[in-house]
Amino acid sequence: MRPGWSGCPAPCRRTWSSRSGTPPPWRTAGGDPRPAGGSGAHLARESDAVLLARVANDAYAELVARRPDRFRAFAALPLPHPEASLRELARACDELGMVGDGLTTTVLGRSLADPVFHPLYEELDRRGAVLYIHPSGEGAASPLINGHGLTWMVGAPVEDTVAAMHLILAGIPLRYPRMRILVSHLGGALPMLLRRLDDHLAFESPQTPERPSLAALRLWYDTVGHCHPPALIAAATSFGADRLVLRTDFPYEDGEVFERAVSYIEDSGLPADEISGILDTNAAALLGLSGS
Repeated sequence: MRPGWSGCPAPCRRTWSSRSGTPPPWRTAGGDPRPAGGSGAHLARESDAVLLARVANDAYAELVARRPDRFRAFAALPLPHPEASLRELARACDELGMVGDGLTTTVLGRSLADPVFHPLYEELDRRGAVLYIHPSGEGAASPLINGHGLTWMVGAPVEDTVAAMHLILAGIPLRYPRMRILVSHLGGALPMLLRRLDDHLAFESPQTPERPSLAALRLWYDTVGHCHPPALIAAATSFGADRLVLRTDFPYEDGEVFERAVSYIEDSGLPADEISGILDTNAAALLGLSGS
């Protein structure tokens, strides 16, 4: 089994096959945890959130069922309602065969370090499942971002960075080591900040249980870097190339940009074995499919 591309349309499947002589690798459905816009299934009214999550997960499961040799899915959950979310996670994993959960970087304004989410993390840890984190599209709640046309070009990687740091400062990766946390967009600014984070820890967040540079190595990161090889190389150098997995941002990026999501990795100058891992086998390890 070959996990890999996230959402691969027919034109790019043909491109992959013509270039490599093999079928395209696996991809994940439900990669962007926003089935109904920016908030996803994260709705204040529990009954509405439950309904939306079930509809989204049934749709993901139907897609996976069409090509079970190619797809796996992350579940949408009705957060911030913990008991309902645990029930839907059990249904999604045990009945629909999903491999984890997709969350936005905040849930109705709550940090992912909020204790309300800890029961979910405990269950994902018990299952050895994936927690995939994607920006909520709220510009980190900053009017200096949202009011200046920067919500996605700057706000999205800021949200990635802040969400990952909230988890790290709260010790979540250390406390739940079997939960596989996947952060979008090469971890935002994390590759450039690790030394700064360590140096500032003593006077800003002395309660943090381990250095951020160590905690960051417990996470995984997708390769949506908008085809900028220096960003990919910085992430590979900071985290290790084995912690990077291919994502394409389809359908938001398509055509030539979609193809460059793969070719920029191939042309990055990284060693061939690291490129092969990023495009193929790293995702198998992340999804727990290495022995399949």
